Amino acid sequence: MSTATFERGYAAFKEQIDSPIAAFFNSCVHCGMCAEACLFYTETGDPKYTPIHKLEPLRKVWYQEYTLLGRLTSLLGLTERLTDADLAEWKHLIYDSCTLCGRCSVVCPVGNDLVYMIRKAREGMVAAGHSPEGQIGAAKRAVIIGSPMGVQFVTLQAQIKHAEKTTGLTIPIDQTGVEFLVVLSSMEIINYPEYLEAIAKIMHQADKTWTLCSSAFEATNTGIQIGSSDIARQLVNRIVEAAENLRVKTVISPECGHAYTVLRWEGPNLIGRPYRFKVRHIIEVLDEFRAGGKLKTEGFEEARLTFHDPCQLVRRGGVIEQPRKLLGMVARNFVEMEDAGKMNWCCGGGGGVSAIDEAEELRTKVFNRKKIQLEKLKVDTLVTACANCRIILEEGLEAYEMDLPVVGLTEMIAEHLVEDK
Repeated sequence: MSTATFERGYAAFKEQIDSPIAAFFNSCVHCGMCAEACLFYTETGDPKYTPIHKLEPLRKVWYQEYTLLGRLTSLLGLTERLTDADLAEWKHLIYDSCTLCGRCSVVCPVGNDLVYMIRKAREGMVAAGHSPEGQIGAAKRAVIIGSPMGVQFVTLQAQIKHAEKTTGLTIPIDQTGVEFLVVLSSMEIINYPEYLEAIAKIMHQADKTWTLCSSAFEATNTGIQIGSSDIARQLVNRIVEAAENLRVKTVISPECGHAYTVLRWEGPNLIGRPYRFKVRHIIEVLDEFRAGGKLKTEGFEEARLTFHDPCQLVRRGGVIEQPRKLLGMVARNFVEMEDAGKMNWCCGGGGGVSAIDEAEELRTKVFNRKKIQLEKLKVDTLVTACANCRIILEEGLEAYEMDLPVVGLTEMIAEHLVEDK
C-alpha cells in the first residue's frame, strides 16, 4: 500500500474520533466481559478476538493524537506509531471476526458501544485501502447496479410475474399515494422469492395499498457494512427520494438486519434531515396488522419450533415481542432458545461477514455456538426474520450435518392466512 493511501487512512481514523470514542476508550476497565459475549472468542478461545482488542488501531490514534501523555511519548519516540502493516494485520479482526451484532455492547459494565467503535474503525480501514475484496465488490455493485448481488430490475420483474401467477394477485410497481413502499433485499429476490408472494397475500387480506419501486427496490446497505458513510448515504438517499416522489406514508424494511438498522435508525443522520415518512420493519407492520385485527389466520404449525433473533432487529432495534406475538398466532409448540431475545447469539454472518470469502472457515467454526443452542432444544423447525441470517443458518446447519429446515416468519404467517371464500 502506498504511503499516500496510508496517510489518507490515518487521517480518516483521526477524523472518526469524536467525544463518544474518546469517552469509551477512557472508561474501558479491561474487564474482559466483551470477550465472553463474542462468539468469535468463545468458540476459538483466542484472546485476539476480544472485541476491545479489535479496536487497537483506533485506540492508538486516539492515544497518540488526543491524549497529553500519548502526544508526549510520541514526540519522544517512546510510542510505536500506527503503521500500514498494523492495518493489514487488523483487517481480519475488524472485518472477518465482527458481525456488528452488539452483544459486547450490551454486556459492557461501563456502557461502551463497541459496535459504534468498530464502525468508526472501518471508516479508517476503507480510506486506507484495507477493506475486504468481497465487501468492496458488493458496495460497487450496490452503487452502480443498485444491488450488492448485481440484481437488476428485470430480474425482479421476472419474480413479480411468477408471484402474480402463483397468488393470482397484482403486484403494483411505482404507484403514487399508497400507504406502503415495500423494499427488498437481493437475497429475498434471488434466494427466497416466496417472501414477495407472502407480502402480496398479506397486503391483500389486510386491504392495504402498497407498491414496489423500479428505481429503489433494494434495501441492503453495504456502505454501513464496509464502513463508508458516503456510500451508505447514497444508498439511503435512493430510497428516500423514491418514497418521497411516490408520496408513501411508510417504507417497509425487509427481513434484512442492516437494511432495517440503517434505514430506520441511521438514515436521517446520514442525509442530514428527518424523513417525510415512517420506516417500519415488516415484522413491526405485521404485528400492527395483528393488533388491529387485520391479520386473520387459521390452523397451527404442529412442529416443535424456535425463533432465531436477528441481532439488528432484536438487540439493536428492540423488536423483541412482536415476532413472538405473531408466532403465537400460528404455532402451538414454540420453545425459546437459551439466551433468547436481547441476548441471543448471532448467526455469525452479519455485518458484511457473509460477503467475505476468506472469513468462511472462521464463520463456520463459530456457528458451533448456534449448534449448541439448537441441540439443547431438539426442535423440528427454525424460524427467523432476516434473509441474511437464514442463508447463514442454512449453510451452518449443512456444515454441521444438522437436518433442520429454516423458514421466514413472514412466509409462515402468509401460509396460515384465512383464504377468501
